[in-house]
Amino acid sequence: MKILVTGGAGFIGSHIVEHFQGQAEVRVLDNLRSGYKHNLAGLAHEFIEASILDRDAVRRAVQGVDYIFHLAAMISVPESMAKPVECNEMNTTGTLIVLEEAAKAGVKKLVLSSSAAIYGDNPMVPKIETMLPEPKSPYAITKLDGEFYCQMFAHEGRLQTACLRYFNVFGPRQDPGSQYAAAVPIFIHRALKNEPITIYGDGEQTRDFIFVKDIAAANAHMALHPEAAGVFNVAYGGKITINELCQTICRLTGSLSEVKYAAERPGDVKHSMAAVEKIRGAGLKHHWNLPEGLKATIEYFRNNSKPEQPKT
Repeated sequence: MKILVTGGAGFIGSHIVEHFQGQAEVRVLDNLRSGYKHNLAGLAHEFIEASILDRDAVRRAVQGVDYIFHLAAMISVPESMAKPVECNEMNTTGTLIVLEEAAKAGVKKLVLSSSAAIYGDNPMVPKIETMLPEPKSPYAITKLDGEFYCQMFAHEGRLQTACLRYFNVFGPRQDPGSQYAAAVPIFIHRALKNEPITIYGDGEQTRDFIFVKDIAAANAHMALHPEAAGVFNVAYGGKITINELCQTICRLTGSLSEVKYAAERPGDVKHSMAAVEKIRGAGLKHHWNLPEGLKATIEYFRNNSKPEQPKT
């Protein structure tokens, strides 16, 4: 079995590469725009450094591949708000190029990494796959575009596809240093150093966090089950406020960090929680939960950074 992971040097992509160690021949296509080669250190893989907008590179990358996990994208909501045209080119045009070349190469199935951002700020909770999409950002709009194109290719019989709407993914190798970094790695990184933690908005917004190793397992499950098609939420089906998340991380790290509040960020949604009946019906079982995932992530960051001692 041979797999291709586009964006495989990124946070989630590298965990998919890791998941398939010893099970498949792994090829990675990544232009390192937001990924890092060190994420793949010690993992057996063939690396192609190129953009998904480079059709020739994509054509080479898909040759002989059984399954594709398509993660390469502009991944930040705030960045997409600032650069909508670039976001559309990368996420929509790039996905179309990958779909076309995958279909021509006779790939068995493509699994698209999509996002819960598609649901927008609809107050209905939990979010069900059949809800009317209400995307609020170019990032979310382009992820929805990708889903529709995947469905089109599947309906035309050109390529089997499945689309996974991730909720809030966290875990080892998530970059806390990026301008657009997610809450969990930033909170952990700052908590371990006893540095101030900033919460955007009032902190009462809710999220459904899921550990990255369960995301990798979900990708593998959906690829290897031909009957699993369409759109699926991937999450635990729970919720926690950002305030509670911050308090939990500070408690688990023994942190003395001061918590500060700043203005809400454009494009952010207030409440997010997944309905998970559909993916459970497809036979997926998670092996982790939020507390276990947070402890493993804190341990990773503790071992990969040097926390500063609190000032007395």
